[in-house]
Amino acid sequence: MGKNKIIATIVKVFFTLLVLVFFYWAFSNDMFSQIFEESDKFFTLLKQHIILVLISGALAILIALPLGIFITRPKFRKTEWLLVNIANLGQTIPSLAVLALAMGFLGIGLKAAIIALFVYSVLPILQNTIAGLDSVDEQTKDAARGMGLTSVQILWKIELPNAAYSIMAGVRTALVINIGNAALAYLIGGGGLGVWIFTGIQLFDNAYLISGAVPVTLLAVLVDYMMRGLQHLLEPKGLRLSKAAIHS
Repeated sequence: MGKNKIIATIVKVFFTLLVLVFFYWAFSNDMFSQIFEESDKFFTLLKQHIILVLISGALAILIALPLGIFITRPKFRKTEWLLVNIANLGQTIPSLAVLALAMGFLGIGLKAAIIALFVYSVLPILQNTIAGLDSVDEQTKDAARGMGLTSVQILWKIELPNAAYSIMAGVRTALVINIGNAALAYLIGGGGLGVWIFTGIQLFDNAYLISGAVPVTLLAVLVDYMMRGLQHLLEPKGLRLSKAAIHS
């Protein structure tokens, strides 16, 4: 076993023990009492949180993916600087300010929270779409043209499959970020698990705080692993085999 693997194993064991100690402390001090005592409310807040993430994430994919394809076409390459910098505003402006701006235009509620989260999640998907499409080997595309494939066929059969891993990495990043940021939706009446998190902060009640914060963390970890699996499935088999050969 190499030195890096030994260090990685030690770090994993350490953090696993840390998590186990935390959960032992939390359960022994009834820190999850709110989840069991108010289970109906918990599942309502969890449902709201998931809806916020899913709708805002779906909107970001529907906008950022076609926009990334548009930018990487030779005729429209000059628009990259402008469009990426516009998308970058969502990450540059603090998330609370984005929520405040959305509330100013749409009022308090779910719609404002969804729009704010959408703005915040466009950039990772857009950047990874551009990077993934740009990484496709030019010789592969030239060979496809030599076989008589049209530009549209090259996009669907060559570019997007080869860029899928990078694109899904961007989607994965956006969703995980949104799960955390969705807790702030409570501040503009968007609901979600942030209701319990901020209630715990305001009342200095760790039971409320942990009953809201831990499910958000676990949801982010779960989505990350699910998206990582989907990312692996969408990657072309040839690329997976070549990576495996390099690492072996």
